[in-house]
Amino acid sequence: MTEKPLVRRATHDDMPALDAIYAHYVATTGVTFDVEPWPAGKRSAWLAEREASGDVVLAAEVSGRAAGFAWTSPFRPKAAYGTTAELSVYLAHEACGRGLGTLLMGALVAELPRMGKRLAVGGVALPNPASRALLVRHGFRSVGVLHEVGFKLDRFWDVEWFERQV
Repeated sequence: MTEKPLVRRATHDDMPALDAIYAHYVATTGVTFDVEPWPAGKRSAWLAEREASGDVVLAAEVSGRAAGFAWTSPFRPKAAYGTTAELSVYLAHEACGRGLGTLLMGALVAELPRMGKRLAVGGVALPNPASRALLVRHGFRSVGVLHEVGFKLDRFWDVEWFERQV
């Protein structure tokens, strides 16, 4: 990264780059429990759903291209969970370790009061020291681990959950 990244609302034009970023994690890691890449067009429909629901989808732009993205989503579908948001951040593999995750998470956290949220949560498939550190850096605390909650890439994965008050 030679230029300062721009954090902005994601657009439909970003979808091919976001699909490529996400596909890397689907194919090579337990970070997401999706096991197949998203088909063409699904991410645009997903963005429209996020926007319609009042959630936020951000892109970190570097040199005119999305190098990472982050979003809020409902924690659970039942109405009483409406004041809780789950936060997610994904970076292009070559953009990791350059501060983009910190920029995106900070921007997401800043949106939460406007959205009427009181609690933010995030799950981390273990091991993942970088994602754990990102959440802790933004005031999240560990609230527990679900053991062997996912099976992908021929192994079981634990997920550690974090929360922070807004």
